[in-house]
Amino acid sequence: MESWDVEGVRAGVREKAARDPERACFGAETHRYQLTPPLPGAEIRAFEETHGIELPAEYRSFVATVGNGPAGPCHGVMPLTVPRPQAGEEWAVDDAWEEDRQPGRLSAPFPLAEPLPGRMGARADTLSRGTLMLAERGCGIFIRLILNGPRAGEIWQFDPDWGGCVPVSPGFRAWYTDWLDGP
Repeated sequence: MESWDVEGVRAGVREKAARDPERACFGAETHRYQLTPPLPGAEIRAFEETHGIELPAEYRSFVATVGNGPAGPCHGVMPLTVPRPQAGEEWAVDDAWEEDRQPGRLSAPFPLAEPLPGRMGARADTLSRGTLMLAERGCGIFIRLILNGPRAGEIWQFDPDWGGCVPVSPGFRAWYTDWLDGP
């Protein structure tokens, strides 16, 4: 398993929060620089078995040791599974998150071998099969982890209206640490 410097990541998130007390950085108002507890290995395995997939090692290790979201790029890292709310908390997931986890969707073959710049329109739903939604940029633009095929493990941006499907990072670790180390 790809290990993470858990305390280093948590310290990095705290440092980012200290530099942004007004939560003015993009997405900070949503994720609030908070990490939820990691998921137990049994819960991750159950998710993989339910969906007939194997999560890329960098991401799997992150949710198992660092946290199940949300502090991270864009509006934050989407939870792999819905976090158990603490007393007085309420967790909500949107329709896109729930649709993403429909039976057969994650295990479907990822249909692209190469980037597809430009408008995707109605094809966005089909083109995002075989990917896991990691984050929302807003305006229907999502960051997704490719789960199978020759691009497995890569992070792509899906912008149905203008940007198309394009890679943004070679893997989860690079994508997350770029945010952590950035302004």
